[in-house]
Amino acid sequence: MNIHEYQARAIFKKYGIPVPNSVLCHTVEEVKEAMASIDHLVVVKAQVLVGGRGKAGGVKLAKTKDEAVKAAEQILGMDIKGFTVEKVLVADAADIAKEYYVGLVSDRNSKSVTLMVSAEGGVEIEEVAKNTPELIYKFNIDPMTGLLDFQARNIALKLFKDVKLARKAADIFQKLYQIYLDTDSTLAEINPLVVTPDNDILAIDGKMNFDDNALYRQPELLAIREVDEDEQKEIDAKEKGLSYIKLDGNIGCMVNGAGLAMATMDMIKLYGGSPANFLDIGGSSNPQKVVDAMNILLSDKNVEAMMINIFGGITRCDDVARGLITALDIIKPKIPIVVRLSGTNAAEGLAILKATGLPTVSTMSEAAQKAIELSKK
Repeated sequence: MNIHEYQARAIFKKYGIPVPNSVLCHTVEEVKEAMASIDHLVVVKAQVLVGGRGKAGGVKLAKTKDEAVKAAEQILGMDIKGFTVEKVLVADAADIAKEYYVGLVSDRNSKSVTLMVSAEGGVEIEEVAKNTPELIYKFNIDPMTGLLDFQARNIALKLFKDVKLARKAADIFQKLYQIYLDTDSTLAEINPLVVTPDNDILAIDGKMNFDDNALYRQPELLAIREVDEDEQKEIDAKEKGLSYIKLDGNIGCMVNGAGLAMATMDMIKLYGGSPANFLDIGGSSNPQKVVDAMNILLSDKNVEAMMINIFGGITRCDDVARGLITALDIIKPKIPIVVRLSGTNAAEGLAILKATGLPTVSTMSEAAQKAIELSKK
């Protein structure tokens, strides 16, 4: 789960991390109202769940009410990487002397939360990591002790020579770590964390991601969740016992088992195709589950062919075949479908499906090649 910058700012403020004053606006009229009591430099920022807003023109400075209104008119409705801007944040502009990066992320190798800091703030940290990785300092936080005072100060001193600034930064590091723990985060970053000419420190942009599997114990986060169409499909699929993730290809995949699903996508790529999704229907051959899976796949307008790849272990292939027939009778899809069954009662399952006229194959490579071929016709 991701949240907008304005939502991350609210969480930061709740925990005592200093952030500039700001107002969320959904319309140009709301921007006019917000600017009625503001007579200083502001920044108008698009609120979309994607990076690169500044490069796309979604962040603009405004010295006056008229400039802020004009900026809002330009930004609202703008398309940024496929996301339409429906709201903007009008925030006090900070006088920036220096920008820094601070981020927390889960590190599976060290089995801990890793604190990353860099004096190269204000740019995408991925670019810094790629081009100048030596400019990023990483510290693995012991989960038994947390981020201790002296550790936070030592890390801050790598960025700040001024002891007073280092203490302020250390306090922010510890508060951000507490936020990370309390909200079941998978990412919490401040980029940039800025120092003003008056030696104040402010978090002027924030990004947070959360563990979907922990949302059941985060009612406050669920209450502010905003999902797009694709995320809603993933949520609906999970409620139906399916694991679904949309991709950018044109060949829909329906598979039982996560490992087999990954191998199926690899096979499609190997033969020059592009998978449209990851979809694991699990071990059940319940016809309704297959119907639900096909409905999700067919709702993707990019899908031009479907590859169904089932390995029967505990699940019997003849049961899966009957489930498919039931699903096809209900849905009647108009795109070509290729089926590969292998394992327990595969011969019986294939015999059942041949009566329907569905293309059936015996190997995964054949299924991938056939699906790619049919998608081009």
